[in-house]
Amino acid sequence: MTKNQIKAVFFDVDGTLVSFKTHKVPESTEKAIELLKSKGIKVIISTGRSINHLDHIRYLDFDGFITFNAGYCVDKNNELLLKSGLVSEDVESVLQEAQNTSLSFSFMSEKEVLIHNVTAEIQSVYAQLNLPVPPVGNFNDFDSSSVLQANIFIAEEEETAFMQRVMPNSLATRWSPAFADVNPKGQSKKNGVKIFCKKLNIDPRQTISFGDGGNDVEMLKYTGIGIAMENATKETKRAADYVTDHVDEDGIWNALKMYNII
Repeated sequence: MTKNQIKAVFFDVDGTLVSFKTHKVPESTEKAIELLKSKGIKVIISTGRSINHLDHIRYLDFDGFITFNAGYCVDKNNELLLKSGLVSEDVESVLQEAQNTSLSFSFMSEKEVLIHNVTAEIQSVYAQLNLPVPPVGNFNDFDSSSVLQANIFIAEEEETAFMQRVMPNSLATRWSPAFADVNPKGQSKKNGVKIFCKKLNIDPRQTISFGDGGNDVEMLKYTGIGIAMENATKETKRAADYVTDHVDEDGIWNALKMYNII
């Protein structure tokens, strides 16, 4: 793969583009993105975050946004390219489960994020993400068709049984030990990459992606080159073509230099 063949780069946000330590994009990554754009290479966000939780990186002028793990994809002009939500039955099943247990969860829609049963651990998670804890929702008269993604705060060893019993039409991926992102079965960041490749008339083999979590695995496998950060999970590293340095040690810059892209 030569630098002239690369047409687009897809970036996960937390732990990849943005440091968990500083809550900022490293200077070397900012410089790398500037160089990519100067060469006409598209730079696209690919995250499990809400479309409304990206203000801290928009100054870098990305060409598009894959959010909610491809549940909501828009281009730089805010043109909607893809929207996909959870099956209503699974949403209602979570609400029923919460009536009988101490389950904590958040439901994420195009407009807002609402949470149920905020614990000290949840407060710690949002502090790590440098985000405010979402408002506690009133789910008595809730529109179950509006949920694009759920975060279920359960331990990893409980995840499989929970998904089979409560959310059988959905798929859980994990980039934090505290919770799982839950999306419709068959949905992943890979879907978003496909949408942008089609829109931009780019062969997937002409793309690179960067990630560090379980929700990045399908994307890393699909793009021409998949790069995991040194701080990535073991599963993510196994899926990657190359493991670069830590987010705080110029990992993105070093990988793009190594592949002669910048």
